[in-house]
Amino acid sequence: MSEQPAPLVREWLDYLRIERGRSANTVATYARTMRTLPNAPTATREEVEAWWRQRAEGRAPSSRNNELSAVQSFYRWAVRFDHRDDDPTVRIDPVKVPKRVSRFVGRSDLDRLLAELPDDLRRAVALGAYGGLRVSEAAAVHWSDVNEESRRIIVRGKGDKERSVALPVGLLDLLMPNTGGYVVTGTDKTMSGHSLQLRVNRAIKAAGVDATFHKLRHRFGYKSAEAGIPPTSIARAMGHASLSTTMGYIAAVDSDLDLIGEAVTR
Repeated sequence: MSEQPAPLVREWLDYLRIERGRSANTVATYARTMRTLPNAPTATREEVEAWWRQRAEGRAPSSRNNELSAVQSFYRWAVRFDHRDDDPTVRIDPVKVPKRVSRFVGRSDLDRLLAELPDDLRRAVALGAYGGLRVSEAAAVHWSDVNEESRRIIVRGKGDKERSVALPVGLLDLLMPNTGGYVVTGTDKTMSGHSLQLRVNRAIKAAGVDATFHKLRHRFGYKSAEAGIPPTSIARAMGHASLSTTMGYIAAVDSDLDLIGEAVTR
């Protein structure tokens, strides 16, 4: 399996970056996925289906669907621009993702991470838990995106769309000092979302906390819903494309369950 994408795959990646405006993190993720598919430009339907079955081992349904989305995007582009006559993913359906109640990092575990992690990972954890940022978004935040006066951070999310998130005093304190570079690294060099995710998740596990970076973001959504913030406002703050994603946090709070619990134990 080649470490470098095939020329046709590189052409597609350039198309995503230049013509479709995909972020560097998205392009890098798609490139990693395509490297797992042998002979992608000429792969047969049987070969692609074999790849899909092989990718089932040890991967969550959502991760598999993200990989399928990347591969299908490549073949749709290849057919559209006459590089292929067929789409070898035509018989592959996304994996059904079971609905789960949102789980998040508790206060004691969060306090432990903020106290024990090195400065760069501490800042990343703070952006996830108190800003609701995805790991790739946290990695890309530059101090030029931070407005200390208006208490806002400009975040570039999926599809390179920008949104504003709140910068409460507690979060600002955790991010300081202002180095003039990237917020997480504290330098003029950033790291990819993938690299940051690996480092943070390893550090979280080493600290004895059963969580991932994404569960920090879940905490942000849950706490916002618990405070009674309207779903549309939570969706805007978290960069959700669909309100149905946000409603998962509303369902997780479900304060009526407390009323039921009190009623049946009287």
